[in-house]
Amino acid sequence: MALVLRYMNNKGSIVECFLAIVHVSDTTALSLKEAIESIFSKHGLSVSRLRGQVYDGASNMRGEFNGLKSLILKENEFAFYIHYFAHQLQLTLVAIAKNEDSVASLFQNVVCLLNVVGASCKRYDILRESQVARVFEALQNDELASGKGLNQEIGLNRAGDTRWGSHYGTLLNIIILFPSVIDVLENVGENGLNSEQRVEAQFLLQMMQSFDFIFNLHLMRSVLGITNELSKSLQRKDQDIVNAMELVKISKQRLQMMRDDGWDLLLHEILSFCEKYSILVPSMDGNYAPPGRSRRKAVGVSNLHHYRVDIFNVVIDRQLQELNNRFTEINTELLLCALCLNPNDSFVAFNKEKLIRFARFYPL
Repeated sequence: MALVLRYMNNKGSIVECFLAIVHVSDTTALSLKEAIESIFSKHGLSVSRLRGQVYDGASNMRGEFNGLKSLILKENEFAFYIHYFAHQLQLTLVAIAKNEDSVASLFQNVVCLLNVVGASCKRYDILRESQVARVFEALQNDELASGKGLNQEIGLNRAGDTRWGSHYGTLLNIIILFPSVIDVLENVGENGLNSEQRVEAQFLLQMMQSFDFIFNLHLMRSVLGITNELSKSLQRKDQDIVNAMELVKISKQRLQMMRDDGWDLLLHEILSFCEKYSILVPSMDGNYAPPGRSRRKAVGVSNLHHYRVDIFNVVIDRQLQELNNRFTEINTELLLCALCLNPNDSFVAFNKEKLIRFARFYPL
């Protein structure tokens, strides 16, 4: 476990100091707390003087009852827990991906797709040549505008689990390169070196041309598009607290607007995409039949109910719930009040009411 202290020195400057790295026998909250107390004691420090604590988002750290932050708060109620905003958003997106089956399936399939398409230079060349030919044809037919900086070459970069903003770019590029990716899979499905490669490519080809995949692909592209702007903004080094909290608020509002009024627009976009690439669209009034089950065991809901209520609404609701859980009112209020002591521009942010509210966080 690594431990870093952040404090203000006698000159009024903020200092971040790497204090120690220590081996822990296990990662339970109690063991970590004992390790921290041991390090503090060695350096003549006291947990009672802490005025803040921050960890990663694991449950053993941030748990409301038995997490490390809670154990320290029981001894020192003023060691408020503040989480790094960009990482909070990261954890929100990860939670959505892991807790919703349709979304988890989408990202697993995307990983397999990237492995197959990017397995060799030859396959990447097929992808590139196919896309160049399609762009050239579209320009010839005046379907694309030409000009400086337009129609640049793009690829299918592998998304990183520690940078969930990269998933938005990957999904966006899959939509743009969709017909070219199909060309690569058809080539591998016919000319793969062995039956294993051919079968895998044929499976992915069938999966990519299913309505379920197209629906989830466009849905998550739209959801991640909203949070992607927030993610990039939160990682700017010149970002301030007030603007960051406003961005969180705006993201929540846009997600709520998407849930309330965005269904028809999303469905129209998906149906247009399916029509363009000859993908079979199920009747929205028909009964939904889950893949891999016989129609006798089909759940008794319509396709419209399944895609709108069970997926569209649920994914957005989970996103909003996670944002509310991780960007809590108490931490937000504490940070906004602390901002009134910002010395920039001759303390232009000073506010007496905020200072009084700030002082109430530390009555002793």
